[in-house]
Order: sequence, then C-alpha cells, then structure tokens
Amino acid sequence: MPILRSISLFVIDFLETIAVSLIIFFFLNQFVFQPHEVNGLSMYPTFYNNDRLLTSRFSYRFGQPQFGDVIVFRAPGHEEYDYIKRIIGMPGDKIKIDEGDVYRNGELLDESLYLNNTVKTYGEAYLRNGEETTVPDQSYFVMGDNRDNSSDSRNFGPVPYKNIVGKAWIRYWPPQTFGLIKHVSNS
Repeated sequence: MPILRSISLFVIDFLETIAVSLIIFFFLNQFVFQPHEVNGLSMYPTFYNNDRLLTSRFSYRFGQPQFGDVIVFRAPGHEEYDYIKRIIGMPGDKIKIDEGDVYRNGELLDESLYLNNTVKTYGEAYLRNGEETTVPDQSYFVMGDNRDNSSDSRNFGPVPYKNIVGKAWIRYWPPQTFGLIKHVSNS
C-alpha cells in the first residue's frame, strides 16, 4: 500500500498548493492590485482600446490622489462600470472650460505632457463652456485625454474619493508597451 500512500500524499500536497495559491491571489486582487482592460478610446493616445493594466489598490492607502494621476473609478450614476481618466482637479480647485481651454484656479492648464497642443476641450452636461465649478471636498475632477470621445467629469461631475478603485500602475498588454504608467506631477 505504499503506492496508495504516495498518491494520497501527492494529492494532499497538490490541493494545499492550490488552496494557498488561491488565498494569495485573492489577497493580492482585493488589496494590492486589480487587472483592468481599457474599453474605448477616451484615453487615446495614452491608452488604446484593449490595453490591459494593473491598477494599484494600495496607492491611496498611504497617500492621496494627486493632480495628473491616471485613476480607475466608478463614475457617479454609472457605478456598474470602471472608468479610466486623468485627475485634472483636486478638492477645492475651481475648474473652468472656456473657448476650448481648461482653467484650473484661474490659470490656463498646461496639458502639453499628455495632450497634443491642437486638442480643444469643450463643456458638456455638468460643466458647460464659460462656466466654473468648484471641486467638492473628497472629490476629484477627471477628464479623458481624448476629449472629443470621453465621458468624464464634464458629463457626470466630480468623482467622490470612495468611488476610486485605484491608480493605474502597469500596462502589461500589448507586450511591446509593457511598463510603468507615467503620471504627470503636480502643476
């Protein structure tokens, strides 16, 4: 019966390995990172349709979101979907869109690090051209990099902190674009 004993020990070891792997995967997925797929072109040219990312779920446990961060979140009124956009307004900031330009606290926003200088931004349902809004406490004003094809805070308003899933961290697909995701520093 040594063969049966060996087989049963192998099966037990195998099941233990699977159980430990599942526990580790669950822990990492719940608290450390989460995979996301970019759907659509709202962040073009930064991201393309079907790009795959890992989102850092722990980034904001040790610090607050910052201007220029690319975040994954659930939009107010659309919590069933994850969106990916760039933070362009922090709590207390005054955001205005006027004649295709974005103003933050009365100053023209320099978006040259992630937008082509020919890109124009126009108002939508929440924030119309020529109007100004103040970003509420514990909320962030976000916009896609492809302004003509982005449903963002101009449509649904500021994103509450509690709706943020995490910070876009690593692009892993397609393989030729693998790497850390660049975020713009505070300006």
